[in-house]
Amino acid sequence: MSESLELQRLADLSDDELAAAYTPSREPWLRVNFVSTVDGAAQGSDGVSKSINNDADKRVFDALRRRADCLVVGAGTLRDEGYDVPSIPLVVVSRSADLPPTLADAPRGRILMATVASADGLAKVREELGEEHVLVLGEDEIDLALLKATLAERGWGEQLCEGGPSLFADLLAAEVVDELCWTIVPALTGGDAVRIATGAEVEVALRPALLLEQDGTLLGRWLVE
Repeated sequence: MSESLELQRLADLSDDELAAAYTPSREPWLRVNFVSTVDGAAQGSDGVSKSINNDADKRVFDALRRRADCLVVGAGTLRDEGYDVPSIPLVVVSRSADLPPTLADAPRGRILMATVASADGLAKVREELGEEHVLVLGEDEIDLALLKATLAERGWGEQLCEGGPSLFADLLAAEVVDELCWTIVPALTGGDAVRIATGAEVEVALRPALLLEQDGTLLGRWLVE
């Protein structure tokens, strides 16, 4: 552990102090937030992360949501986790431009779609969301660097991604991730659950910048070097 990094008790921080502890050093800033067990499972036996998170993780989760200008999530994760419409703009990342059904009744402008020109659902999602809310960022593959820049142009300098694991790996491969916020809950699950990053092979160095603890749960900020 770095000499300048000390383990702090989450309960000792006020909400304002917790928010300040996650202040980015520049903008645009893309942070990714994940929870896992000690043995690396990013989901419980039911296949979703909700079954492994806890009160400590929820407090930081909420703090990051309050800080963020927008939320970036893969369409598969939105469907699997049953996301509701969040209070901040949500950018759905989908090569097929498939809008999860739980988001269909969102207020106009709350949901954006990041997709490609060849997407089967492009025409439909433009009708559903409005053309100005559909970001076409490549022909067959989404240009994730362009996504980060495009969101910044809209004034969304603090960007929060909540996965899923394949999108996280793709973001790392595109070299656009600035920070990983990672909660480790004190549990082991075994089995073959997915890790927090899957798919693209990457080799990324991280530097720990913050480490919090509550009831055995560890919550850290890891900055991409």
